Amino acid sequence: MGKRGKRSKRGKNVRRDSSQPAVELNWGALLVLPVILAAVLAGLLFGLPVLDRPISQLLVEGPFQRVTEVQVQAAIAPELGPGFLTVDLERMRQRVESLDWIDTAQIRRLWPDKLAVTVTEHRAVARWDDKGLLNVRGEVFAANARHAFPELPKFVGPPGSEQNIIAFYRSSRGRLAEANLMLDSLHMNARGAFTFVLAGGQQIRLGRRDIERQLETFFDIAAPALAERLEEVGYVDLRYANGFVVGWRTGTELANTVESYGNG
Repeated sequence: MGKRGKRSKRGKNVRRDSSQPAVELNWGALLVLPVILAAVLAGLLFGLPVLDRPISQLLVEGPFQRVTEVQVQAAIAPELGPGFLTVDLERMRQRVESLDWIDTAQIRRLWPDKLAVTVTEHRAVARWDDKGLLNVRGEVFAANARHAFPELPKFVGPPGSEQNIIAFYRSSRGRLAEANLMLDSLHMNARGAFTFVLAGGQQIRLGRRDIERQLETFFDIAAPALAERLEEVGYVDLRYANGFVVGWRTGTELANTVESYGNG
């Protein structure tokens, strides 16, 4: 009874779990990989001095109007010491864009030993107070501009208001042209109210609210009504809900008399 209950384990078959594949390492490949990496590293270390040759030519491209090719080359020259592969393109770009009239600069390598520089210049929209020029994005540049650019209108406003003034100018310059009026300057005060000053010295005073309505009043009613006597006008004040006020000049002085006009 006791012998019959014992079972021998010698004849038992051990089955492998087929769900777990056997892992076989390719020791030959693992040994070759470090050799390849070492060879690549050695090639870079010993080949770099051969490939990193001195820069032989600097190609400068761009629609040069305010900046010359010589100025761009002079800005880059201090950075040309390293070779073709190790030269710092980002630092070069920053030096070129530090020039007053340069808006953007792109620098790329041309194999085997040349650099190509492509620049774009700022588009000046207006003079900004007495601090420089304003580009189409409302950014101040050329803070030390030697030329006064009297052909550009002058914008004046609190610090940080540049983009607001540019946006307002863009929304109204078309109507100024249609009315055959030339802008001399555009002012924004600390409260956000705008004043146009026309080429003849006339002030067009706007509030900081309902500006669109005030502009419509000026261009649709005031400007046509005053066209024949515009030289006598000192200012047009549009900060009224139902009309506007005109201040008249006497000779070169602003008269004390004003006239009120309703919108009907």
